[in-house]
Amino acid sequence: MTAPRPTTGVTPYLNVDGARKALDFYKTAFAAIEHEAMQAENSEKLIHSTIEINGSMIFVCDFFPEYGFAPVKPQGFNMHIHVDDAQQWWDRAVAAGCKVTSPLKVEFWGDIYGQLEDPFGVTWAIGQSVKQEG
Repeated sequence: MTAPRPTTGVTPYLNVDGARKALDFYKTAFAAIEHEAMQAENSEKLIHSTIEINGSMIFVCDFFPEYGFAPVKPQGFNMHIHVDDAQQWWDRAVAAGCKVTSPLKVEFWGDIYGQLEDPFGVTWAIGQSVKQEG
């Protein structure tokens, strides 16, 4: 069976140290659906995988220093999940082991928003639009 392909113009591709563990974590923390996971030859490491979170595809693989993909801590981006019930998503992610880096709260622009870091160093933002009256 072929994994579904992304339907959006940009697909995040996360390189993490321990991709198999990351996939299992994302299933628990963010209700990810795993579509495929391909192991590298003669290795436990994943050369490619596809998961779906909140309707969007994300690719995940291990680092491969021997091919120029040395382990580095993710930086300069976050994975934003915009949902209808931020508190429920937040609580599940924290219970799974995400570290709070910016508490979930109503921000000055009016939306509910917070940031977490997963055990693999990836920053996740959870947001929810607040209905405006009038």
